[in-house]
Amino acid sequence: MKNKSNKGLNRREFLGLSALGLTGLTILPSYVMNGIRIAPSDRVVMGFISGGQQAINDFAGFANVKGLQVAAVCDVDSMKMLRFKKRIEAWQKNQGLAPRCDMYEQYERILERTDIDVVEVCTPDHWHALQTIHACQAGKDVYVQKPLSFTIQEALKMVDVANKTRRVVQVGSQQRSSKEFQKAIELVQSGAIGHITKIYAKVGDPPAPFNLPEMPVPGNLNWNLWLGPLNDSKIHYHPDLCPPISLEPEENEKLWGAWRWYRETGNGFTADWGAHMFDISQAAIGMDGSGPASVIPKGYKGQPYLTFKYLNGIEMTEQPFLEDMPEAQGIKFIGTDGWIEVARGYLACSKSALVPKEIAGMRPKNRTPEEWQRMYEEMKKAAAKGGGSFEINSDHMQNFIDSVRSRQKPIASVEVGASTAILCCLGNIATELGRPVKWNPATLSFGTDKEAADHRLNCYEYRGSYKL
Repeated sequence: MKNKSNKGLNRREFLGLSALGLTGLTILPSYVMNGIRIAPSDRVVMGFISGGQQAINDFAGFANVKGLQVAAVCDVDSMKMLRFKKRIEAWQKNQGLAPRCDMYEQYERILERTDIDVVEVCTPDHWHALQTIHACQAGKDVYVQKPLSFTIQEALKMVDVANKTRRVVQVGSQQRSSKEFQKAIELVQSGAIGHITKIYAKVGDPPAPFNLPEMPVPGNLNWNLWLGPLNDSKIHYHPDLCPPISLEPEENEKLWGAWRWYRETGNGFTADWGAHMFDISQAAIGMDGSGPASVIPKGYKGQPYLTFKYLNGIEMTEQPFLEDMPEAQGIKFIGTDGWIEVARGYLACSKSALVPKEIAGMRPKNRTPEEWQRMYEEMKKAAAKGGGSFEINSDHMQNFIDSVRSRQKPIASVEVGASTAILCCLGNIATELGRPVKWNPATLSFGTDKEAADHRLNCYEYRGSYKL
């Protein structure tokens, strides 16, 4: 990729430059990393592509992984990059390591570094494909935040490149590593509640058209680089898309990831929570690497919920999984011989003896409809003071690093992420077209439906000289 306005390097250029080296990073010997003895061959050095709130949250998980060191960060916002650097160097000091976290504006500079083994891609979704692909081509393993991609064709290309380059790619769908969801999958697949006929998966609303007023771009933000490949003239800067922070005193983002709520820049709750709840649903019914055969949007001929139909007869609807808590995100599997309910920190079954007490957890708090609505709206603002309040599953990060060392597929592989991202895109395509859409999960195509195939969430033309 080449970005003329920022004097960027195309992939061939930055791969060639790696021989020149930007490898002057010096850290204490790897055998004292994180306070334990780690053989030099087991040391894993990481670079973060983005230093925003998601990166800070994910670092809280990676900080518990033995033998991991962080060497660099890049971000289009210089203040967020400096905030991340300060937090990393404070952690390094606490671990007895020489504090150093290099900063770059362009992610290619991290990929040039021969001392960096893995990268995390935690940029907005429209950047995931290019940065993950380029990282794989540069010989890096990748932890990429969910959803895997912004479009269907990006997801397919990411799978192709990751496999051709033999890189480990873990998607940040962390529920795959949570005991309550793993047990739910096990129970469904063992036939504990018979044959599954229906799934209720509550994720939330699709994105709305972009309607934010244009505001002046702050001097610490490279807005052109934030846009990257996005090719829509309606998109302009507004603080909700890339929220400001301050360092002295430190004030973190008041909004977090609000670009998700607009069609031109994200895929709404359909992909945000769909990358969690739809993901687990597909895993349980054996649809990893596959997907639905048709999608019916909410409102079509009285259809009450967005509906995915599979060739095996199972239907998954985006609807409340708890009748008295309509906004709670979670899943209900309905079988011929019972049901299973699962959400974060909660697992229940019509056959209660099947659920171990230590992972049953607590039923989501019984809130009034007004309380749930306020909570739902607050998620759009996603207050992230003090490093964020979202749960981080260190097991998911540990699984990634274990896979980097073993060269085995991680629990949320690129293929897993692709099938989930495609499903989310299909839901939004059908919603925006206002009619059912058929999908062939074997050929990964829309058949003769040219309107669906031409939809931007299948594939769009990148801006300027950016190329997929």
